[in-house]
Parts: sequence; C-alpha cells; structure tokens
Amino acid sequence: MSKQRRSRRAFLGSVGATVALGLAGCSGDGGDGGGSDGSGGTDGESGGGDGGTTTTTSGGGMADSMTIFHAGSLAPPFGEAEPQFEEEFGVDVNREAKGSVASTQKITQQGRRADVLGVSDFRLIRNRILPDYGNWYAIFTTNSMSIQYREDSPGAGDISKDNWWEVLTRDDVTIGHSDPAVDPGGYRAVMTQQLGKESFDGERLYDESTYQALRDNSVVPTGTETNLEGQLESGELDYVMYYQSISSTSGKPFIDLQPEVDLSQASSDYAQHYAKAEVETGSGTFTGAPIAYGITVPGVAEAPGRGAQWVEYFATDPGRTVLEDMGLVPVDPIVVPESGEDAVPDRVMEVASAQSALGPLEL
Repeated sequence: MSKQRRSRRAFLGSVGATVALGLAGCSGDGGDGGGSDGSGGTDGESGGGDGGTTTTTSGGGMADSMTIFHAGSLAPPFGEAEPQFEEEFGVDVNREAKGSVASTQKITQQGRRADVLGVSDFRLIRNRILPDYGNWYAIFTTNSMSIQYREDSPGAGDISKDNWWEVLTRDDVTIGHSDPAVDPGGYRAVMTQQLGKESFDGERLYDESTYQALRDNSVVPTGTETNLEGQLESGELDYVMYYQSISSTSGKPFIDLQPEVDLSQASSDYAQHYAKAEVETGSGTFTGAPIAYGITVPGVAEAPGRGAQWVEYFATDPGRTVLEDMGLVPVDPIVVPESGEDAVPDRVMEVASAQSALGPLEL
C-alpha cells in the first residue's frame, strides 16, 4: 500500500470516528458555485414522472432479485461481492456498469428503476437524484487518480512520478481517458492535468504550454474507464489516466501521482486547490474535489429492502474487505448526511455515522 493511500485511510478513519469538521470556506461539493449540479453543472433535468421518493425501510421490498446501476470502477468490487451476497441472502443480483453520470441518467432521464445506485462522485446523487428520485445517500469509499502504461509504451523506461508530464507530452505518445460527459473518471483525468499547472504552496508541476501539450496528446476512446485497459493492452493507447484502484490490481506498471493532482486528499487546503479545476461537458460543468464515492437506494427502487442490504454489506467487514482487495479505501463507518438521516433505512443507519460534512466535503 502506498504512503498516499495510508494517509487517506488514516484521515478518513479519524473523521469517521469523530464529529465531522464542517470546515468553513469550502462549498458543498469542494468548490463549485451556486446553481450548479452533479459536481458543478446545470442539469436541465425535470423531476416528476415516476420518480417520486418513498421512504425505504429494512423490512420492505425483499424480492427474489435486485438491480444495481453502478460506476465502471465499482465493477471489480461489486462483481467480487455478488456471488457471496447472492448466496448469503438468497437473491439474484443484476448489475449494470456504466459511467456514473450515465448511470444516474438511467433513472433521471430514462425512467428506469434500480434498487442500488453506486457512483464514483457522491455529488451526482446529492445534486441529481435528491430530492426527486431519492432522499438519502452514503459516502462509502475513496480513490485517487493514477497513470498506467505498458512495459513497451513509448518512454516507459524514462517515466517516473517526478517527470510523467515530460514523457506524456512527447510527440509519439497517446494518452487515453474516459468521456468526461458520462464518467467522473474522465473529468477527473482532465482535472489532474489542469491541476499540474496550478500553484500549490507556491509551486506547480508545469506551465500552461505543458498542460496544452498534455491535452493535445489526450484522446477519449471510450465512455467508461473499464474499456481503457484493453485499449492499452492492444497498443491503441500508450498511457491511460484512471483510478488507482484499477491500476493497482491490473498487473501493469503505473505511476502514483502527486497529492496536488491525484484528488486523494480530504483536507481543506487540498480541497480548495482541487476546486481550481473545472471541466465543461455536455452533461454539466464539473468542479474538482477530493474523490468520494456515493451509494443510495433510489426512491424508485422495486426492492428497497434488498438495496439496503447491499449498502449495509459494503458498510461492514465483508464488503470493506472486498473494497480493500480491489484497491479502494473504505470509509469506516460510512457517512450519511444529517439532513437526511430520518430517511436512511434502519439497517444502514445502524452501521453509519450521520454528519454534516466529511472533512471539507459538505454533505
């Protein structure tokens, strides 16, 4: 485990065991302004339809099957947990992995139903699901950004944590990341590049021209990060920018990035720095913040009791072990917003901490 991951684990453990900091000066999603949504953009979606919320309880909705919409980066831990969960609870789990923005839109735009929604940016639930399609959520795990490559990628013999931007701006290099309009991994990859040119404690990694060269070498070949690894293996891409959880479990070489750019540090100073990054897309404008994953049982769930079981599973030892094995850093205990505490299913509330903030992140 890297030093950065240990520091994040220590921070989140201390926050989960004490009262949240609720730091002044940090906006509700780590820096985006008023009137913004889903990590910073105007959504343009209307509520209504069949999206009215219902209060879920631990005793209701115990169907024989359940549906989960989730981020691509949650496919490894959710896939690992699925057979164990099915055997323990006698339920058939049906999962659909897609970018978190697109997963959210299945509910808000396509009128589809799911018993669990898991996203890599909790603000997508807070700003796009609540209050029309749900009434609570939990922050349950964290991650960081990284760069992965092949042993025969151009410049692979030269690249290091201290010079990755020099290698990635060479003429013969192609960098891949997922689509920022549908996947937080995509807009976070762009943010990582943006933050390298921004000053932190009086220093920056590179200048504006280097940032532009990084963007010139970057392509968007896929909607979600789960497809990038195969394109890296095939040689279509030389380097990919995605989550450390994917890099650390794939067996290929990768670079852990500086905390100034990897979006891993849940402190006030770093949150204010991350908020300097902003990415405009067709689905909204997204603002930089420490990475925090969210999960909920939507108000449109057909088996809300099963959904609550799934959330509880990932808030307890079996699920936390799976998250750790898949390279993620669990939040222990999981955190739910105080403002929605009454709507949280009993079985989830028993393993959660109700707070107004998680470090600099207002809930």
